[in-house]
This record gives sequence, structure tokens and C-alpha cells, in this order.
Amino acid sequence: MRITHSLNSVLERWLPEQRLFLKSDKTTRFLRLRPVTQLIALGGIALVFGWSIIASSILAIDAISAGSSRDQARRSQDAFEARLTDLSAERDSRAAEAVAAQNRFAVALDQVSRMQSQLLESEALRRELETGLGAVQASLQEAVTAQHQARDDAEHPGGLPAARTTELQAALDILSGELKQAATDRADAVQQAEDARRLAEAVTLERDQIVARNDEILTQLEDAVTVSVKPLDDMFRSVGMNPDDILQTVRRGYSGQGGPLNPVGYSSSGNAEISQGEAKANEILITLDQMNSYRIAVEKMPLAMPVQSAFRYTSPFGRRWGRAHEGIDMAAPVGTPVYATAEGKVIFAGWQRGYGNLIKIQHELGTETRYGHLSKIRVKAGQKISRGSRIGDMGNTGRSTGSHLHYEVRVNGRAVNPMSFIKAAQNVF
Repeated sequence: MRITHSLNSVLERWLPEQRLFLKSDKTTRFLRLRPVTQLIALGGIALVFGWSIIASSILAIDAISAGSSRDQARRSQDAFEARLTDLSAERDSRAAEAVAAQNRFAVALDQVSRMQSQLLESEALRRELETGLGAVQASLQEAVTAQHQARDDAEHPGGLPAARTTELQAALDILSGELKQAATDRADAVQQAEDARRLAEAVTLERDQIVARNDEILTQLEDAVTVSVKPLDDMFRSVGMNPDDILQTVRRGYSGQGGPLNPVGYSSSGNAEISQGEAKANEILITLDQMNSYRIAVEKMPLAMPVQSAFRYTSPFGRRWGRAHEGIDMAAPVGTPVYATAEGKVIFAGWQRGYGNLIKIQHELGTETRYGHLSKIRVKAGQKISRGSRIGDMGNTGRSTGSHLHYEVRVNGRAVNPMSFIKAAQNVF
């Protein structure tokens, strides 16, 4: 009491005591508002006002951050696709360079083969000339002997004539010229063969560098697509769906093939490197096909937000009041637009007990979404709608305590937590 009295004395300067008179026909009463009571009331009002400002700020920040995160995710996806396009173009250019180098290598091998053939022919000619030279040398020896004999005969009557010696000398001169020409041709052939060998080594080195660069690009592409597929695979698992079943379903619906078939030519050299590159490229194509199938599946799944205006999460998925709450509640004013979270077909649009005005949309891959407590339905049963189409307005119909949207997601008839789809989309995109 002393403390209260002291506080009242101190606060009376700023908050003087007030009296509230309550007058009836017979009596008059009054309520005394002491300074401490007024201070508590003002503090409560300030606390409620501050809480309202903070809650509004949090909602505004959440709405802004949600929009910015979607924009950032879209920009990241565009950048990643551009990077994949650049890597694919670079891979194609490196593959073209590898093919050109392979062709030059084949041409160089043909030149080396021709040079080797010429070299073998020159060697054969040299052996023939050496054999002929031996025969000529033998003949020359005989001619020299005959010449000496002729000289002796000239000194002594009855010897051989000088015409035989002149004939042998002319044959010797012709044979010497042929030997010199053969030696010159052989030296030229050896030089050409050496030049061709160097050219073949340079082309082989260039081809190996191109193949190594191509393999590096393929490795980068393989790592990029592998890293891109894993979040998608984890996303489907997080919402309780089997990725293998989803891929099979998508491929059954998108399985068209066609086009003319042309024979494929293969080179006789460098098959190991080309086969390895082709195998890695095939693996990348398989992974890209898997990622593209995931992309098609994502476009069919309810991953968008049904409410794009400011709202509050008022009730989560799970047990509530002793019963199962098979969706989430998003509260906003009456008339707030409600949008379809994926393309599909409207299978029900009308009144249903508990839900009030209800819309059911059947999507592909066995998913279904429900939108309850609507104030207005803007679609009809049997109508096909696309993602982001406005299907109704938020309301307070059915079993409801205020204006909100009851949003459900079902997979193969089983209710799942819609937040798993919303969070999965935010984590991937």
C-alpha cells in the first residue's frame, strides 16, 4: 500500500486522478481511476498498438521477401540454363574441331603411307642399281683387262680393236649418271618421309589436346547436370512421391520418336578416345533427359502459391481439436483472389458440407488440390484451367470462424502437407 500510494503521488503530476460517474434514477456512483490504474491502461494500449505494428511489418517483410526470392530463383534458373547452353555450344565446337583434327590426321597418315611407298620403291631401285653396278664393275674389270690386252695387241700386231674400249667407257659413264640420280631421288624421298612424320606427330598432338579439352567440357557438363538433378530428385522425395514412377509416367506421355536414319562412319584410328567421349556424352544426354522429364513433372505439380496477396497462416496441417486437419489455412480479407497452383481439370465446384464453397482440381501425376470456404466460385466442373488462373475469392462459408482459405493437396487420394510442396518449390527454384 505504501508503494502504491507513493507511485500515485509521483504520477499524480502527469496523470491526475479521474472519476467516472455512473448515475441512475435513485443513486449516483462513481469509479475512481488512480494514476497507477491509468498508467497500466495506457501501457496496455501502447503494447497492443506496438504489437499490431510489428505484426504488420513482419507480414509486409514476408510478402516482399517471398517475391524477391521467387525473382532470384527465376534469375538463377535462367543463368543456369544459359550456362548449360554455353557449355553445350562449346562442347559442339570442340567436337567439330576434334572431327577436323581427325580428318587432318587421316590425310597426314595417307601422306606418310605414300611417302613410305615411295621410299620402299627407291630402296628397291637402289638395290637394283647396286646389283647392276656390281655387274657393270665386273664388266668394267673385264673391259680394263681387255683394254690392257688391246694395248698389248696394239703394240703387237693381231690385238683387239680400239672401238671395244670406247664402247665400254660410254656404258660406264651412263651407269655412273644413273647411280647419281638414284642417290639424289633416295635422299629426297627420305626427307619427304621425315617431313610427313613430323606433320603426323603435330596433328596427333593437336588432336590429343582437342580430345582432352572436349573431355574436360563433357566432365563439366556431367557435373552440372548431376548437381541440377539432385535437388529435383530430393524435392519429389520430400513430398512423398517416387521419382522413378514420376519419370516413367512422364516418358509414357512424351515418348515420340522419328526422323531419317543415316549410316554412321567411324575412323580407323583414335577409336578409344572417341568411344569414351561418346559414352560420356550419352550419359549427359540421359541425365539431361531425366532433368527435362523432371521439369515437365514440375510444371504439372501444384507448387505455386494459391494466395498471392498478403495473408496469415492461421492453422497448420495435422491434428486440430482432436480431429485431422488435412490442409493449411490462409487468412485474408473477404474477396482476396484465389489462384490455381497447377494446370488441371475442375472435377467439383459447388457447396460441400464443412468446406462451404469448394473447388476440387485434378492434376496429372495423381495429385489433387482443394480450395474451401470461398465466397465466390469463378470456374465450373469439367473446365480446364492453367497454373495461376483465378478460380475464386476468399470467404467465410461452411464451418469457418473468419475469412480464410482452406488449401489441401492430395497425392493418389491421400492428404499430404501442402507446405512440403511450397517449401520444395522455394528450395529448388
